[in-house]
Amino acid sequence: MHDIAHLLLVVAVVIFATKLFGNLAQRIGQPAVLGELVAGVVLGASMFGVLDPADPVIASLAELGVIFLLFEIGLHTDLRSLLAVGSTAGVVGIVGVVLPFAAGYLVSHALGLDVLASIMCGAALTATSIGISARVLADLGQLQTMEGQVVLGAAVLDDVVGLVILAVVSAMAGGATVSPLGIAKTAAIAIGFVVVALLLGGRLAPPAFRLVERFDSTGQLGLVGLVFALLLAYAAATAGSAMIIGAFAAGLILHDLPARPRIEAEVTALGRFFVPFFFASVGAAVNLKAMGGAGAWGIMASLLAVGILSKFVAGYAPWWFRGSKALVGVAMVPRGEVGLIFAQIGLATESIGVDLFSAITLVVMATTFVAPPLLGYLVRSRAVPAGASTRSGNIAELVVGAGVPGAKRRESGQAAGPGSGVGEA
Repeated sequence: MHDIAHLLLVVAVVIFATKLFGNLAQRIGQPAVLGELVAGVVLGASMFGVLDPADPVIASLAELGVIFLLFEIGLHTDLRSLLAVGSTAGVVGIVGVVLPFAAGYLVSHALGLDVLASIMCGAALTATSIGISARVLADLGQLQTMEGQVVLGAAVLDDVVGLVILAVVSAMAGGATVSPLGIAKTAAIAIGFVVVALLLGGRLAPPAFRLVERFDSTGQLGLVGLVFALLLAYAAATAGSAMIIGAFAAGLILHDLPARPRIEAEVTALGRFFVPFFFASVGAAVNLKAMGGAGAWGIMASLLAVGILSKFVAGYAPWWFRGSKALVGVAMVPRGEVGLIFAQIGLATESIGVDLFSAITLVVMATTFVAPPLLGYLVRSRAVPAGASTRSGNIAELVVGAGVPGAKRRESGQAAGPGSGVGEA
């Protein structure tokens, strides 16, 4: 039987450590997720061995954290924003998926990995973190510039396409036939589920949530929204797709509801507990001792190089764009939470070993680490547009943190209306 007393101690240590390291990361200008990953590495097998990501209870908490995270991403995603920034964001987004995937696959295969492991490596490089990119751009006063809008639109597209890739890769890792027909079938299930969910949910959800609002009490809307996300996650798994596809679809459905800000705020409050368990568990699964060989470090260095270069080049794909292509390219570099989900799926399905998982996770951490200072350097000489918004949504709070000291100093003197900052709740 599980030792409840020991579990309580582990939960307390994880919460304390992720908060501590997250705050330390913010104080040096990095997103809180980086600190939470480092906390997991410290608590895991690499150092103290306190946190075991294979523990069924910890694994369940981490799985709930992923569902919270994808639900929040869906709530924060406006598909119409892709149309607002037009072909520029579309080209950046598509090239930002195809190029990293192809480069990651080719480099991994050339280094001796099998087909499925190489596909996992390529897939992990396709994501762009909406939360991290949005928060960093907001802190720098660039969120409402042309470049900021292109990055957000491209990041939305990357995550939509990335979730489909994730569903395909998950099915392949589960034993599905690696063939064009099998990939097309899995992609069709994932896309079809989202389309059907949007069509039905778009009609049924608004009147249902209006009814809930009539009898609303504190926290009730958020709980009903979470129940909706959990049911869609279950439905997605039953349909043969990934649970996170259902959670993401639930967020998309509720995005246009008038009550969305309340739902998002209340879900974020719960997510502050669950989401760090996912990042800490990913960090704890990293075993630096397993990377003692030069091969694992060589794979990590190679994936990091192509991961940064391919996203940077994507910023230059729309040759007609008159803004800073370098800024767009650098802002696309952070892989963040979605890249970690890819790595975790690969480890859970035994498609990749601990050494390769550790290498991919370190690549994700490194891309998250290098982007903020590079963006700061690029925009240092740029004037902050009048009225630039710093709002990037509660998803950024879950991934990046409630506020960076440097950012607060930059925001001083600006009007601070309700909801003007990510960390205001």
